[in-house]
Amino acid sequence: MSGTQSIKKPITRGRLRKKWGRRYFILKRYWNWMTSGKQWSKVNSNINFNYEVKYHKSLILRPLKDVEMYLQENKRTNLKLAIEQLNNTIIGPGETFSLWKQVGNPTARKGYLEGLVLNQGKIDKDIGGGLCQLGNLLFWIFAHSPLEITERYRHGFDVFPDVNRKVPFGAGATLSYNYIDLQSFNSGSNTFQIELWMDETHLHGKLTSQEAIASSFRIEERNHLIKQQLWGGYSRHNQIFKITTSKESETETLLVENHALMMYTPFLEQKEQG
Repeated sequence: MSGTQSIKKPITRGRLRKKWGRRYFILKRYWNWMTSGKQWSKVNSNINFNYEVKYHKSLILRPLKDVEMYLQENKRTNLKLAIEQLNNTIIGPGETFSLWKQVGNPTARKGYLEGLVLNQGKIDKDIGGGLCQLGNLLFWIFAHSPLEITERYRHGFDVFPDVNRKVPFGAGATLSYNYIDLQSFNSGSNTFQIELWMDETHLHGKLTSQEAIASSFRIEERNHLIKQQLWGGYSRHNQIFKITTSKESETETLLVENHALMMYTPFLEQKEQG
């Protein structure tokens, strides 16, 4: 696994540099949307497919150390507004799904509230925070399908210890409007539909298809490593593989490789939990 030997100590960027850098990348993304020539997915609530490809759910309210619960409650509102723009999305042959192109800018004017965000590895709050849960769920669903994940970003920091983790570390996608996106491409001839909903406790997602899929998909974590860096911090590394099985063959693809700085002392946390 490449890149596991050393990670540089993080550099704190100045406020103005972060502000103008972000604006530059947002404008660059707008330009890409206009000029890329991609065919984008779109919502069609009049279509319903019968073949389930993958279903997943995740807990909405997760008590986290040093995180005020009102931010978690606000996340519920933010998720509701976002999935209104995504539910019943159809991804036809040759089309690309872009989360941010469909959701749009999560502003207070649209009803989005302050939610949890990560800023340079530290807990912070911002309007529209908490939508990374949606990115994580969609990444996991896409990974168990024929769709190709063409754009995905990860956190450079591992902020919270593993507590009741249901999926491998790093098997998700971080989001920030609009240049830190999650995109998936349909290179086949089948058509897919995304269904999203919430109940009192969970965010639910399901991918269905117009035609039955003969292959099956599973995800494996490999080469998990926790390493202490020369400058004193700890880093965490792994690889996520996608295994596709059909009647004729089994193939595997390296889906993502994760390298993150840990914001807690791993062995002390494990001892306390034990």
